[in-house]
Amino acid sequence: MANKASRSIRDQIELLKQREMIIHDQKAAALHLSCISYYRLKGYWWEMQCDKDRHLFAEGACFEAVIAHYLFDKELRLILFDAIESIEIALRAKMIYHLSQSYGGLFYADSSLFVDESLYRQHLRDLKEEFMRSGEVFAKEYKRKYGIWERGCCVALAEQPDAWIVFEVATFGTLSKMYKNLRHQLSEKSRIANDFGLNRHNELSS
Repeated sequence: MANKASRSIRDQIELLKQREMIIHDQKAAALHLSCISYYRLKGYWWEMQCDKDRHLFAEGACFEAVIAHYLFDKELRLILFDAIESIEIALRAKMIYHLSQSYGGLFYADSSLFVDESLYRQHLRDLKEEFMRSGEVFAKEYKRKYGIWERGCCVALAEQPDAWIVFEVATFGTLSKMYKNLRHQLSEKSRIANDFGLNRHNELSS
């Protein structure tokens, strides 16, 4: 594929106009193109094209509608990210509380609580790596005091960080996978699901 020449903002606007896009406010369009970029906005005006080979726009296609679509999408993503973050924080807190109350702060180190041994080992590796990468003060303090938390569980059990420490830097992906792999017979798994208003743990796992 031949490399295309870089276009100035003014040239980008002229190109869009040549392709029959309506631009009511060229000054505002220039600002949006400089802050968002032509290539990112391209995905939003793609469906407005009536001839995708020649990149010609359908009658009535306007740049302001593209920006409105982009801003709506951006706002929706922020709402979704906020909701996901709330779920992540709640799942972390409920896993720590219910499982620590029953099995102690090192419940995550007990493979008997999990269904699939190979998945458990992978999730534990992920948990350790996320903790060791963390720049949080409490993670740094642990590493200063105890050194590296080895992937192979070389650190003495008493020196492993409690769940309320290590789970604080675990990703949502790792948390949800560990929850899903908990034994179905564990009443704590059901209690966590119940706290989310779900009747069965498999509804939360999905």
